[in-house]
Amino acid sequence: MTPQLLTDDDLNSSMVEYPADGTILSAFLCRPKHTGRYPGLILIQEWWGLNDHIKGVAQRLAKEHFAVLAPDLYSRLGHVVTQNGAEAAKLSDTLDPGKTVADLMGGLRYLKTLPEVDPDKVGVIGFSIGGSFTLQLACRTGEIRCAVPFYGEIPTNEEIEKLSAPILYIYGEEDGWIQKEEVQRLKEALKKFKKPGEVKTYAGAPHAFFNDSRREVYNPKAAKDAWKRTLAFLEKYLRS
Repeated sequence: MTPQLLTDDDLNSSMVEYPADGTILSAFLCRPKHTGRYPGLILIQEWWGLNDHIKGVAQRLAKEHFAVLAPDLYSRLGHVVTQNGAEAAKLSDTLDPGKTVADLMGGLRYLKTLPEVDPDKVGVIGFSIGGSFTLQLACRTGEIRCAVPFYGEIPTNEEIEKLSAPILYIYGEEDGWIQKEEVQRLKEALKKFKKPGEVKTYAGAPHAFFNDSRREVYNPKAAKDAWKRTLAFLEKYLRS
């Protein structure tokens, strides 16, 4: 049974630090105040940085009784947050994919050490470039129970064959970054390799349609349904 929705007063939120590859990285941690052990979630940002929107998503998830860690992918770059698309593109291009995955794995292992987290019930969710890294994590580690990538880049079929967790891939039909052919390839690869996964496409929705801080792309109807499906998916795989 889905637990009762918490309020802002029921949450503990703070910036934390954790080690990864000899470096100390930053992250936003949000979890319920009440004593207990909760399913954990790694939440991966868009290319704008660890901004208020992503922190808000972390708080929404924590109100659903999850302990959420949102790593700052730009920790090594000075913790930059931007609203400029050109700067965001430059920042994301600067990320080394292998090192970023290692940084996220460091965050995953840190989250699992927290006393309020059930280390056997941890998932990952991410948006845009965060969706890309969500899929990469699901293909590269067996330490997560499920993954919800929102409009991320599709890994190669060789990587998808290594997928170790069920996925719910969220996509907007009018996405100008992730091509429909790539999403179709994901569907076919999941079927070919007999991997548990679902692709949900929203008609008329553009890339980043879930981001309610960007009115030019936000699609309230699609975002509401995607959130409902995400919570049902997390409930199935992290509370069973």
